[in-house]
Amino acid sequence: MKNLKISVLGDGGWGTALAILLQQKGFSVCLWGAFADYIKVLDKKRMNTRFLPGIKIPRKLEITADLKNAISGKDLIVFAIPSEYIRGVLKNIKKTGFSRESVYLSVSKGIEIGSLKRISEVIHEELGNIKLGVLSGPTIVHEVIKGKPATAIIASGNKSLTKFIQDIFMSDSLRIYTSADVVGVELGGSLKNVIAIACGISDGLSLGTNAKAALLARGLAEISRLGVKMGAEAKTFSGLSGLGDLVTTCSSPYSRNRSVGEQIGKGKSLALIKKNMRMVAEGVPTAKSAYMLSKKFSVEMPITEQVYAVLYKNKNPLRAVKDLMTRQKKEE
Repeated sequence: MKNLKISVLGDGGWGTALAILLQQKGFSVCLWGAFADYIKVLDKKRMNTRFLPGIKIPRKLEITADLKNAISGKDLIVFAIPSEYIRGVLKNIKKTGFSRESVYLSVSKGIEIGSLKRISEVIHEELGNIKLGVLSGPTIVHEVIKGKPATAIIASGNKSLTKFIQDIFMSDSLRIYTSADVVGVELGGSLKNVIAIACGISDGLSLGTNAKAALLARGLAEISRLGVKMGAEAKTFSGLSGLGDLVTTCSSPYSRNRSVGEQIGKGKSLALIKKNMRMVAEGVPTAKSAYMLSKKFSVEMPITEQVYAVLYKNKNPLRAVKDLMTRQKKEE
């Protein structure tokens, strides 16, 4: 196991953290980034000052902008690429050439705009029937990289594959669970970002703890409704990639999605917020995808609908709150 060669594609905070953690476990690890100029800076400074400041990158960890070099001869390839860019990277991988003997893992949390496909679906569409798993869960990167206790879940339809990946990532500080519900794990990890934006808006408007609790509970309900309609198991959403990830992302000061919502609640425009952000807040594009999925599958998702309206229709956040509170009476 220690002789495994691993490549992490994506030099954002999560990708960098995973590469460091895997190298610390004794694996041969390569970290790939798309922008050669920044990769040179990473390799020289041995610190990802843009996405993971204050954390040293071990000298033994290879850093490259050469995609062919990154994926060649690797036993495990991890996709840590934002959802809006992953298809482009996959197309380049097809041109470069890739091994069907390698194991692939997606740690991306998002839904592709337009196709409305989950990331694993996009990967299979581009690379075919490869050995693929997905990882999700409440993993705020600043806590994970410092060795604070955290949990995550790996899902795949192949039990031996799931166990193989579990053994690679499991450590004293990162406990890994397994699941066969790929649909539920991916949807839970993606859709919770939309609810996190709603909670951030609530924080920005100073609406209090009761309002946030309502958003968490009712947000989870609508995530579950859509998930089950799309083929997921209901119990998945009460687990790590559902409730667990939802609580973390909606409450952590490090959550980019909650932060975006908070700034909107305080009166900033989405355009200005995005202009000043270096990292990707997946909940912004996912809000559009989730809204379209709710229409496609005829699932009632009132919170998602209001977040979509605030982000893409310039709806006043206070008006959105009022519309949520004055909806027709119903049973829980």
